[in-house]
Amino acid sequence: MEAGSKIYVAGHKGMVGSAIVRALQQRGFDNIVTRTSAELNLCRQQDTEDFFETEKPDYVFVAAAKVGGIHANNTYKAQFLYENLAIATNVIHAAYKSGAKKLLYLGSSCIYPKFAAQPIKEEYLLSGALEPTNEAYALAKIAGIKLCENYRDQYGCNFIAAMPCSIYGYGDNYHNQNAHVIPMLMRKFHEAKQENKGSVELWGTGKPLREFMFVDDLADACIFLMQQYNEKLFVNVGTGEEVSIAGLAELIKEVTGFDGSLVFDPSMPDGTPRKLLDSSRLHAMGWKHKTSLAAGLAMAYQQFSATIPREK
Repeated sequence: MEAGSKIYVAGHKGMVGSAIVRALQQRGFDNIVTRTSAELNLCRQQDTEDFFETEKPDYVFVAAAKVGGIHANNTYKAQFLYENLAIATNVIHAAYKSGAKKLLYLGSSCIYPKFAAQPIKEEYLLSGALEPTNEAYALAKIAGIKLCENYRDQYGCNFIAAMPCSIYGYGDNYHNQNAHVIPMLMRKFHEAKQENKGSVELWGTGKPLREFMFVDDLADACIFLMQQYNEKLFVNVGTGEEVSIAGLAELIKEVTGFDGSLVFDPSMPDGTPRKLLDSSRLHAMGWKHKTSLAAGLAMAYQQFSATIPREK
């Protein structure tokens, strides 16, 4: 990408998309094209193709997605499958038709089998059954990866894909039911502190292990890959570090200043027992994350606590 290249960031209002826009602007890219979902519904094929035909972006970051935590994934399965499939097929096909030079599609670590060997290598895709609670979302993301691979094979498109670990940070979704684990816990502890509660109840056993990355680090990795990577195989984007859900809860408890106790409910689902990406391919290219989990949680909470009245 050059400074004047026309760059389309799909999903620029979301946590990841907005971080990509920030990172591009900080690096001097000033020809960035965006559309809100109200202005352009990417689930509509003709609207998407008309947009690409008019704008003809050189580079495309596909950060648009229907996302959520365990509850949302398990409750809105049809929506998650349909909307994410539609976004992937419409954007990737329209980018091909309009002659985009390069496209980066963002997936999710939930694409891997529930009981994949750890740490998870890119080659483990489709080697086993998926986690049932997010199967619909995972299937749509797998389809997006395969679209990139097959458009490369059939049409010669330089379309690549990146699979990040769990992301958190600025612009996260703190909805009471549909949020991912970090914003969900952050909100629970914040409200418990405000209401002087003596304890907070959490889903599951607290034993599952997870890997988390601050969203601005992911944006940095996306730009790095757009600039440096041109191969068919998608790339894991992770920190190589993991923490138990119980350990994460303790970190967030400390960041929020909640001094009560934690009560785990083992009758509720844990999800995948462990999910650590093998990001050695990316690290071997020279990229590494910069933000520690403790520092990232503190930055995320600072923003959240300043905006919480508008999040209710």
